[in-house]
Amino acid sequence: MTHYKTELKQLVKLTWPLLIAQITQTMMGVSDTIMAGRFSATDMAAVAIGFSITFPILSFLQGLAMAIPPIVSKLHGGNQTNKIANATQQAAYLLIPCSLVVVAGCLITPYLFSLIDMEPELRSITVDYIFYILITAPAFACYQVLRNFCEGLSNTKPTMIIMGIGLLINIPANYILIYGKFGLPAMGGVGCGIATGLVYVGMLIATIAYVYLSKKMKPFSLFEHINMPNLGEMFRTFKLGLPIALTILFEVTLFGVVALLLSPLGANTVASHQIALNFSSLMFMFPLSLGMATTIRVGYFQGKQDQKGAATATQTAIGFGLGIALITATLTIVGRHQIAILYSNDDVVIDVAISLMTLAAMFQLSDAVQAISAGALRGYKDTNAMFIITFIAYWGIGLPIGYMLALTDWIVPAVGAPGFWIGFICGLTSAAIFLGLRLKHIQQKLSLNSLTD
Repeated sequence: MTHYKTELKQLVKLTWPLLIAQITQTMMGVSDTIMAGRFSATDMAAVAIGFSITFPILSFLQGLAMAIPPIVSKLHGGNQTNKIANATQQAAYLLIPCSLVVVAGCLITPYLFSLIDMEPELRSITVDYIFYILITAPAFACYQVLRNFCEGLSNTKPTMIIMGIGLLINIPANYILIYGKFGLPAMGGVGCGIATGLVYVGMLIATIAYVYLSKKMKPFSLFEHINMPNLGEMFRTFKLGLPIALTILFEVTLFGVVALLLSPLGANTVASHQIALNFSSLMFMFPLSLGMATTIRVGYFQGKQDQKGAATATQTAIGFGLGIALITATLTIVGRHQIAILYSNDDVVIDVAISLMTLAAMFQLSDAVQAISAGALRGYKDTNAMFIITFIAYWGIGLPIGYMLALTDWIVPAVGAPGFWIGFICGLTSAAIFLGLRLKHIQQKLSLNSLTD
């Protein structure tokens, strides 16, 4: 029991800064939408469309960078400090070219949008918003490398502090650029894009300064010696990070596809779906942050070749995550009416949102198990199986079931938006079961191998 208490303290120490950082990152998108919306409906729509495009792209880069914590934490646990700088630099050599591809891609955005039937003003604002965010993709990628380097060393507080500073910069920068203060022209939604790009650059500079100046980071000598690119190590990082990136990408796009499929049912239905989705995304920050902490702890124990410690970390995280999920699910059910009112004053929208949040509460337990199990599997560097399982669960089980229930009469008369949320429950529960079984298989395999060594 003592081992579980000790591990719980370590997990909480790692998780709470990650949680605040994730919430802060979410708040940046929320502040962009709200502030652009107060300027004009067209600017708000442009920011919403632009965000739906830039978010998956940047999430993909972030997913590649999430290969760094299991690599670094394993080296750290194995007392191979001298190899950590090289491993991080090889990851940078991988991410920077990927980010340059993004920059090149944003140059053809005007042409791609010219093929879409949109109002000229909306198209112009959207294209400029996307351009100013994606042009800073290299800064975003380098920030993610340094962030995950710190997190892999169990140093999560800098992420929290720097993300907090980013939000504090984002809000006044939005205000100045959107409304044209201090002699600058009013740029509306385009100003949001410029402000967000500046925040990415600012967070990179702040993280470089921290890594360079912090006594805590000195032993790892990240900037003292620049290693040459090693294609073998870059490929190993890519092989580990690509399934993580694709998992995130498919999860993000799934919810976007559902919103599109619901659009024929009317604005009220889509609005209700977005309310439930927005609040559920906020609740998901808890298991997501705990899953990220679990990756660090499992990777650390792998470096020490301590399979019992890794299993204890995983069990503790899942138990703790289920406890938090019970609390958030209860709060969702009890407060669903008050939560819906915060988003809308339309009675029809509120009623549908309330029913969807009841369903959202039901999958929070499964969501916790699947997010933490996925985090543990990243720590074990078992990312291919994780990707296959989540892809089948989301796109092969959840979406088809949701589609049949929501929009067809094949099983029962079409029920609309609740059908997709029942599909989410089926998909997330399937992911939780299969990821849990895969995790158990990996742990048993490694335990047997450690006994025979």
